[in-house]
Amino acid sequence: MDKKIISPKLNEKKYFFLWILTLLILVIVAGIGVFNILKGKSSGTKSNTSEQANSADNSEISEFKKALLPAEGIILPVRWNDLGKRLTETGVIDEQKLIAIYDQRGGLSEEDKKLLYDSDNGNIIITAQNSGFLLNLLWALGLGNKNPVLEKGPMQDPKYKGADRFASTGGWSIAKGNAMDHYSKHKFITLTPTQQELVEKVSKNIYRPCCGNSTYFPDCNHGMAMLGFLQLMASQGMAEEEMYKTALTVNTFWFPDAYLTIAKYFQKKKVAWEDVNPKNVLGLEYSSASGYKQVMTEVNPVQSQGGKRCGV
Repeated sequence: MDKKIISPKLNEKKYFFLWILTLLILVIVAGIGVFNILKGKSSGTKSNTSEQANSADNSEISEFKKALLPAEGIILPVRWNDLGKRLTETGVIDEQKLIAIYDQRGGLSEEDKKLLYDSDNGNIIITAQNSGFLLNLLWALGLGNKNPVLEKGPMQDPKYKGADRFASTGGWSIAKGNAMDHYSKHKFITLTPTQQELVEKVSKNIYRPCCGNSTYFPDCNHGMAMLGFLQLMASQGMAEEEMYKTALTVNTFWFPDAYLTIAKYFQKKKVAWEDVNPKNVLGLEYSSASGYKQVMTEVNPVQSQGGKRCGV
């Protein structure tokens, strides 16, 4: 039988092909390794960038808190006098019910007790600690003080089938008797026609982030409390511009997350908080539920700074 002779050229081609194949495999393996290394570096860079951004954001929020919510509180240019005492004497606040609730929250502070019992209180000081208590005192004042806003305003619109159906009335659970027994019944504050006109004008332009209504329609506790506060400010001769400025301070303590977020929004627009117009900030565009929702589409919202519930 004849032997089959393999050509040397065929062997050379075979080895050349194997060499090329091996080289390609090595290139592919090396490429995968380089890709993974670069991917790891990229991921690390993104992680570091994210951490740096979070750190900068936290630092910015800390600065906003110092400016908007100072630890020592803010002295408001309005006197409380004996209103707490009168609210309990008339039964708008049932003292025992109030104390029972606050006993579950650590009890009333000495300053809280002064606001509730003393007759000679000076200017109100609002802090992160007492803002909830002030909210309840002002809620009682807004609910109980006789005023045309409660008697002729949106709360009396027939389509709502009674003013007792709102959170600001039905939710007031610490009165003697029914909350409606005290609704616009007591003359804690008497306004002149000019002062009443001012209260109504300003109330129609102050919103709160928890709902879509202005203070002129005080259907929740924050709205009713702000109505009481506006009457208190007007009765002591405060001008419109100062009323807006002071109302913004109070709203900020009641809704800290919202107003720190709004401050971030203005900072993004290159407007410092001290330069904002309080009237504009408190209006529909920023402070209503819909306005605040729009703000949150442009900046990451601040969270967990507290805030006062829509209830006692």
